[in-house]
Amino acid sequence: MSEPQPTGPAPSTGRIPHGPFRPGDQVQLTDPKGRINTITLQPGKLYHSHKGSVPHDDIIGSPEGTVYRSSGGVEYLAFRPLLADFAVRMPRGAAVVYPKDAAQIVAMADIFPGARVIEAGAGSGALSCFLLRAVGEHGLVSSYERRADFADIARANVEKFFGGPHPSWRLTVGSLEDALTETEADRVVLDMLAPWETLDAVAKALIPGGMVCAYIATTTQMSRVVEDLRAHGAFAEPYAFETLLRSWHVDGLAVRPDHRMVGHTGFLVTARRLADGVTPPVRRRRPAKGAHPAPETGTPAADTPAAGTPAPGDAAPAPATEP
Repeated sequence: MSEPQPTGPAPSTGRIPHGPFRPGDQVQLTDPKGRINTITLQPGKLYHSHKGSVPHDDIIGSPEGTVYRSSGGVEYLAFRPLLADFAVRMPRGAAVVYPKDAAQIVAMADIFPGARVIEAGAGSGALSCFLLRAVGEHGLVSSYERRADFADIARANVEKFFGGPHPSWRLTVGSLEDALTETEADRVVLDMLAPWETLDAVAKALIPGGMVCAYIATTTQMSRVVEDLRAHGAFAEPYAFETLLRSWHVDGLAVRPDHRMVGHTGFLVTARRLADGVTPPVRRRRPAKGAHPAPETGTPAADTPAAGTPAPGDAAPAPATEP
């Protein structure tokens, strides 16, 4: 965006995600049945459950992957939560972007270290955490959230995960269309109800070759944003997809898919920004009959075959015969 990027060593966040456990660290205690309890370490405190207690002082100073026995004789395995763990368990205002979709956004929108990223809206802050991890402390994530209460939740979650304010994050309360001031952005990520309403602002903010990525929930939203990206004129052909996640049960000879899976959570649509003044080439496509309305002039559309004309690869129609 327009402000200069740092040239010296970047300030770091307060959270150190490795090494011995320290006071203030979040720790996941997992019991033998796989149930997880997350605590924040404080000297002199105890973790209590119906299975006994574990002193925080026993955990502080020890390495990750240590097992602790409660006063009730139950063993707990201790690790710091991963970002994927934190995202699905964080306090929520708006629904969170699940890790499977956040990973696809980072990969398919090509979020790189040092990137200048615009995000709308911040929601509960889950996607903001993934984006900040990807751009690093020399990049910039500028998040816009219309609702002040959601912005407060997002800020609290981001600061809780990173151990304080992240030096690469800027959060603005307001709509992207009205409050956007950034230019020369590398990427724009839209997690909102009607992303097509922001395309003019997105086109002005993105550099040529930059990418917009929209995360939407329904097929009607996906269709609308794809068609509007095509009609806008500033973007190359959009790509729409979704990701399904299925885990497997592996125990000796019992190897099978789990009975439950993370199916549909949302659709993703990506598109690249064209250079100013460039007209995208006409797409050659063979849509189903009735997919697009016939032109009012009665002439066939440029990218569809004329009536009675075989499309490339089709056999020529047989000649009419006399009855």
